[in-house]
Amino acid sequence: MDTIYITPSDSLSGALGSAKPGTRIVLAPGTYNEKTEIHIPDIELVGEDAENTVIIWDDYAQKLDEKGVEYNTFRTYTVAVLAPGVTFRDLTVVNGARFPEVKGQEVALTVCADGFLAENCRFVSTQDTVFCGPLPPDLIERYDGFLKDELRRGGAMKQIFRNCLIAGNVDFIFGCADALFEGCEIRSVYDVRGHGYVAAPAHELSQNIGFVFSDCTLTCEDAVADGSIYLARPWRDYGKCSFINCRCGRHIAREGFDKWNDTGRDKTARFAEYGDIPDGRVPWSRVLTVAEKDELLKYFG
Repeated sequence: MDTIYITPSDSLSGALGSAKPGTRIVLAPGTYNEKTEIHIPDIELVGEDAENTVIIWDDYAQKLDEKGVEYNTFRTYTVAVLAPGVTFRDLTVVNGARFPEVKGQEVALTVCADGFLAENCRFVSTQDTVFCGPLPPDLIERYDGFLKDELRRGGAMKQIFRNCLIAGNVDFIFGCADALFEGCEIRSVYDVRGHGYVAAPAHELSQNIGFVFSDCTLTCEDAVADGSIYLARPWRDYGKCSFINCRCGRHIAREGFDKWNDTGRDKTARFAEYGDIPDGRVPWSRVLTVAEKDELLKYFG
């Protein structure tokens, strides 16, 4: 495996531009202030440790580009993974824009690719922190000519986040991937709007896996009110999300799930839990059987 070593005085994008498939890029501790895209498959990005190896940028949805057009959610990423087989270890990705109630969505990480793995990483923003692509089919069509083709790529995408911290406030894990979050801390940060949602899945009915949170701990900042955060709400009709043996803090609403405003998605959303589940959950969520739980986890190997 080829290895490239860089420091914060170097260009991460430059290193990626010279990398071949299978290259490992080792980031020295420090802050890398740049917006980054990964187009080469099987790249590995490795920091010394997540706390001290940080990639940061500050785009936001209502920012205007050079043509006076708003960025839109899907161009705000700090890092976009657009090739298969990419691995991140021991680093942090931040969108530092803040104030989403004024600026709109602020994506830290976009993954629109299959075979992504993140271990011991931190992904930090506010609204829409991590996008697990692909886009819903209607948005793939809508954004033709607006988003680059790699961001509009469809198809099956499997992604794994293991022992990571993911922090945000509204819909901060969203998309259509089959994605496993294993042993992660899912942290809700304060939002002046007074409420939040961890996950916003948008899976098609044909997808049987969806988002799977296994052995995760859901925490919050001190300022987040008790019962003000929902585990998930369906971004599209058949969004699928399962929480397996997760530990919920005081901030998680007794109902657990929200149907998304005045929609009828409570009739189609596929939300489930397994383990120690509090009383009072919405009647349209369900409890997984042991066999169902095992099948979900088996899918990710």
